[in-house]
Amino acid sequence: MGASTVVHIKNMVKKYGDFSAIDNISLEIAKGECFGILGPNGAGKSTLMRVMYGSSQITSGEVFILGLNVKQYMSEIKSRVGVVPQEDGLDTDLSVIENLLIYGSFYNLDKKTISDRADFLLRLIKMEDRTDRAVETLSGGLKRRLAIARGLINEPDILFLDEPTTGLDPQARQWIWDFFKSLKQQKSTLILTTHYMEEAEYLCDRVAIVDHGKILALGKPSDMIREMIGYEVIEFDCSAKDLNYYVEKVKSQNFDYQVYHQTIHVFLKEHQLAKEVIQHFSSDRVVIRRPSLNDVFLRLSGVQLRDHQ
Repeated sequence: MGASTVVHIKNMVKKYGDFSAIDNISLEIAKGECFGILGPNGAGKSTLMRVMYGSSQITSGEVFILGLNVKQYMSEIKSRVGVVPQEDGLDTDLSVIENLLIYGSFYNLDKKTISDRADFLLRLIKMEDRTDRAVETLSGGLKRRLAIARGLINEPDILFLDEPTTGLDPQARQWIWDFFKSLKQQKSTLILTTHYMEEAEYLCDRVAIVDHGKILALGKPSDMIREMIGYEVIEFDCSAKDLNYYVEKVKSQNFDYQVYHQTIHVFLKEHQLAKEVIQHFSSDRVVIRRPSLNDVFLRLSGVQLRDHQ
């Protein structure tokens, strides 16, 4: 475990009865990283997060957070990390500022320190003009901002973000993405789960794609896309009766491909040209696009990401 390692997980298993939510995962995360844990619902990513921030105990293996063993130092770990859970958990009977002040009191900070941090954070999230607003009157995007500020009240060494933009409109999501970008520039350590692949591609230095409690792939988004997919993707639709014919065409030309329902995705490597593919096919819909992390996930799992519930 290096000096800059803030999360060290070795052969970690988390079971619920006979079900392994996390199945023998090993992982290291460095200080200052924005690290993404990606996958569909039920993949195990939220369970992995809960273990790291101290709300769930492991079944076996080793987990060290900030150099502290989760089996022995759970209380200290909790005091040094910040958490933004999937559900905001804000007290809707209280005002914006009251939510921050009361939450800050849980960390045994003196009142002036809590008040100063709350004022600073409200300025940081551009909500200083809503200090006395009742939380129940806020939009979903503003509630999410407040939950993020609450997660920062103790100046955490690591900020955990569990699906931080789920359910938000595109404008609110973009604001939060940009805010996380600004935290990254300050060398903050961010660990987030998301089922939005574009979110991870935009924010994360490295990602782990998880499904069925296992890590399917780990690395920089750009490296994973280049190595597993290539430089360009061609999608074209075909009828069920023509599918096998076109698959054989792709195979005969030695192109890498995958079939989703009645759509063939052809993955172009360096020096392969789209026209070399298109000239062999006839389709009412042909799309040429850049590859993404979603392509990587589908390549690894063979299934579409499951709907958020």
